[in-house]
Amino acid sequence: MDSLIGGVGHFNAIIIFCILVYIHEMGHYLVAKWCGVRVEVFSIGFGRELFGWTDRSGTRWKFSMIPLGGYVRMFGEHSMEQVQGDTGRAITDADRAVSFDHKSLAQRAAIVFAGPAMNFLFAIAILAILFGAAGVRETRDFVTYGVGAIVPGSAAAEAELAEGDRILSIDGRSVPNWESLVREVQSSEGRELILKVERDGLVSTKRITPKLNEETGTYLIGIHAPFQVVTFGPIESIAMATERTWDYSVLTLTAIGEIITGSRSLDDMGGPVKIVDMSNQVAQRGALDLIVFMGVLSINLGLLNLLPVPMLDGGHLLFYAVEAVRGRPLNEQTQEYLLRGGLALLLFVMVVVTGNDLLGLF
Repeated sequence: MDSLIGGVGHFNAIIIFCILVYIHEMGHYLVAKWCGVRVEVFSIGFGRELFGWTDRSGTRWKFSMIPLGGYVRMFGEHSMEQVQGDTGRAITDADRAVSFDHKSLAQRAAIVFAGPAMNFLFAIAILAILFGAAGVRETRDFVTYGVGAIVPGSAAAEAELAEGDRILSIDGRSVPNWESLVREVQSSEGRELILKVERDGLVSTKRITPKLNEETGTYLIGIHAPFQVVTFGPIESIAMATERTWDYSVLTLTAIGEIITGSRSLDDMGGPVKIVDMSNQVAQRGALDLIVFMGVLSINLGLLNLLPVPMLDGGHLLFYAVEAVRGRPLNEQTQEYLLRGGLALLLFVMVVVTGNDLLGLF
């Protein structure tokens, strides 16, 4: 059974990643077509082609062997001189009209930025749909509504607490809100607590011993805060989804900054194995959690590609910013050195995250 669940987790991770790569590359593709650039290849994955087809405009759509990314190859993406060398023919005005290299700086920047932008828009879209259709769990007033659901087999279940019970005091100290309850339980360090509990107007005494959660190192009694599910209209859902996307982006960039400055360990970084493991865990919690997880991954993919590292979209945008300031692009040799440096950095990061993934298996 564990192997079956693990297989489902692997399948979920591959499908999710392929969807996010498709969304990202579709951003590049759509804006490139809008700007009149000829798109030669749209690939999900790298390496040898598994299967594909060619559309009427000449674009080859394909799935490749290694599902760790994707790419859109545009005509004249590097230089028209390279195109001339590859084709062995003179470059015509018709070629220049559909060449990426001959588009304006603003158009090239828009094409590159469109990939990460699509990832953010996709995250906002699916979160907005969830907020509007499934709603958001909001914590209700603890004093008025009492405790929420009781975890089966927990200390609270053993003490026969029930949903809706109002906890008046712990060891003689009043409990005016949910935060004070959490604080009392955490500070107990596993010793027995005496609770005054009101149920249906009757007050009784309950003795309860918090249990240590070994994964988090915290003490728990196994109760949830009371909550209600609130749904929102289209405008509110989009606004809330945009706010959540922004908040998560800030948190992620802060974490990246802490890793760069050394205030956070490289051990916190994870790669494909960790994503598969998380996908497996989330899938077991239900489809809604899996959709939220996909939204979070989409945000991460957008942020990762916007980092100002050569080989990534952010690196190309940095080149364009330099071109805008200087009035001319960096020479090809300088760009080549920077791209090699960016590739070396990405390979180093891949080695680190893969090492962390492998260590996490033991």
